[in-house]
Amino acid sequence: MDYNDFTKMIKEDSFKMASLPGSVRDNALLEIIGALRQNSAAIFSANADDLSTAEAGNLPEPIKSRLKFDEHKMDETLGGIADLVKLPDPLFQKVFERELDAGLTLSRVTCPIGVVGVIFESRPDALIQISSLCVKSGNCCILKGGSEAAATNRVLFDTIKNAGVKAGLPENFAALAGSRADVDGLLKCHESIDLIIPRGSNSFVQYIMEKSKIPVMGHADGICHIYVDKDADIMKAIPVIEDAKTQYVAVCNAVETLLVHREIAGCLLPALKERLDEKKVVLKGCPDTREIIDCGDATDEDFRTEYLDYILSVKLVDSLAEAVSHINAYGSHHTDCIITENEKTAGEFMESVDSAGVYQNCSTRFADGFRYGFGAEVGVSTGKLHARGPVGLEGLVSYKYKLHGDGHIVADYSEGRKSFHFKDK
Repeated sequence: MDYNDFTKMIKEDSFKMASLPGSVRDNALLEIIGALRQNSAAIFSANADDLSTAEAGNLPEPIKSRLKFDEHKMDETLGGIADLVKLPDPLFQKVFERELDAGLTLSRVTCPIGVVGVIFESRPDALIQISSLCVKSGNCCILKGGSEAAATNRVLFDTIKNAGVKAGLPENFAALAGSRADVDGLLKCHESIDLIIPRGSNSFVQYIMEKSKIPVMGHADGICHIYVDKDADIMKAIPVIEDAKTQYVAVCNAVETLLVHREIAGCLLPALKERLDEKKVVLKGCPDTREIIDCGDATDEDFRTEYLDYILSVKLVDSLAEAVSHINAYGSHHTDCIITENEKTAGEFMESVDSAGVYQNCSTRFADGFRYGFGAEVGVSTGKLHARGPVGLEGLVSYKYKLHGDGHIVADYSEGRKSFHFKDK
């Protein structure tokens, strides 16, 4: 395949996509909802094939869990698209307007990024979320899912592509890359692809960044923490920790490390272990933790591990400062939580922890574009430039400056015949 020619066609259609009115893009999303529902039998059949292949290949349980796409997941995903339709159009929004001089007016207006390449893991629902967000935000997208979901992704993509084109979107508003070779080829197309969003292992994200000149936005590991402060309500803490660990273990916002203030550990840990034993969670603890409860040994490497499984590392700390220091050193800057009734302590935690999401008294599983009311997300960004946290519509738009004049020239200002007066409207 000539990847340059392939991506140039998508780039050309991105200019058409950027000029479409919001009503056309919203109608396309409604068409996509209907098409996915109508084609659900074929989608579920393809997913059954992928699951059968995964089972035969002895893939890890977390991967098989993410791979499953059933009626419940379909309803949840289509609900996310419906919510997306209801959101205001993120394009053509005037962020600010300033009169530089009489008859010379500057405005900053939102616009799409252009062509977004998203490389994601085994979750088929991610393909739907990403393509829908790109439609709403006026971007063209190139999608690359995991090989373990190849059959499901192909049916989903064909359904979405046909419905979108039928509704008036450009022919190349979406494209599907099939192999690792496709990824390597696409990474060289920096003149046509404006942004890459990788969702995978740390080593894979580093590979993407090293192999391409294309800007990269996203995160690698999801090593999330909960710190139980000495002023925590234990009855509140236990269900929050349980939810953060077990509600869905195979995701980047599940808690992987629990930090417990030494003063409350004797009361919390036995009760917590009893609750987590019911969910078959394996606990690994520091030496001080193992003096309180019977559990495995947590090594330094455990505190750097994203388990995506029913495993939780536990460490006792002497202070808020020690907890914050551990999180900033071992965490992935994704989402971290403090459980405490002390508002001053919570405030210090939230200011000091260098993560995209900082919570008090609630599960880390809330770190999600759908739960934030973004409609969906293309991923979670742990970087600090352009977008941070769950990346929804706002993270998929840029802006341009529009300057309207009436024969104005710079020489008049540089030579003193005129002067700026800068009045914000």
